[in-house]
Amino acid sequence: MTRYIIRRLLWGVALLFIVSALTFVLFDLLPSGDPAKLRAGRTATPQAIAHIRHELGLDKPVYTQFFDYMKGVVLHFDLGYSYYSHAPVKSLIAERLPATVSLAVGAIVIWLLVGLSVGIVSAVRQRTLIDRTAMGTALVFISAPEYWLGLLALFLFASDIGKLAVFPGAGSYVAFSSEPVKWFTALILPWLVLAASFAAVYARLLRGSLVEVLGEDYIRTARAKGLPERRVVMRHGVRSAITPIVTVLGLDIGTLLGGALLIEVVFNIPGVGRLNYDAITHADFPIVQGTVLLAALFIVVANLLVDISYAFLDPRVRFK
Repeated sequence: MTRYIIRRLLWGVALLFIVSALTFVLFDLLPSGDPAKLRAGRTATPQAIAHIRHELGLDKPVYTQFFDYMKGVVLHFDLGYSYYSHAPVKSLIAERLPATVSLAVGAIVIWLLVGLSVGIVSAVRQRTLIDRTAMGTALVFISAPEYWLGLLALFLFASDIGKLAVFPGAGSYVAFSSEPVKWFTALILPWLVLAASFAAVYARLLRGSLVEVLGEDYIRTARAKGLPERRVVMRHGVRSAITPIVTVLGLDIGTLLGGALLIEVVFNIPGVGRLNYDAITHADFPIVQGTVLLAALFIVVANLLVDISYAFLDPRVRFK
């Protein structure tokens, strides 16, 4: 197991290096605009633009810029400075990350509780009215775009513009450190909207996997031994069927921690996704590079934890 973890960590470092290199190349090739011109303004002289380009290091070759950037990341965990505000990228991300983590963690808890519960019930009661209703509802939530569902939820339930005004504070995010109660009330609706489609996907995925597992020989053997049905389903069935769920969960967690752009925009949450979107509109490459690298790091770590958890969830899995 130790050798496997070390090997995966080395591959993870190599992957982060490749992601950083590709981001540098794509930003250099794509017509994203000159950051020096955007920072200098429309009335700036060519001399002023050239001075800003030299100040930002944009007059250097791409490979030199990449080498300097990676040297700062590796030696000092320095993600550079914003072209637009000249603030440290590390500080800007640190300011926005708590909002994204708050949004992601709350939604993950909701969709796991709802999605796994619905998937288990549908698999145990397959082809019944409960199963058809649950899977039909799940299909509706999978098909509904997040931004449309978020706008609809605001129109119906927000305290200021909603017709029912059930959720106070929706659309006005407050940091947990300042007002925990308002932080919670402001995130209830975004949590539910973000969790809706994920819970639907997990419910359908677990149902299909669990239905297949419940038809295996060892499940029939467990029932023939007289074990309670609840123990057969939960301890033997779900434990084997949940492996693909864990795989998808690792990818989803890593992606969400990199920023849930649509939900952050709809509900006015100052998260990493919103920061990355604003950076793209201003051609602020250091922020884009930093957020992409952060998202890749989250995905690498999440997948490593998922692979390690296989050995504990499924006794058939062993790493050598």
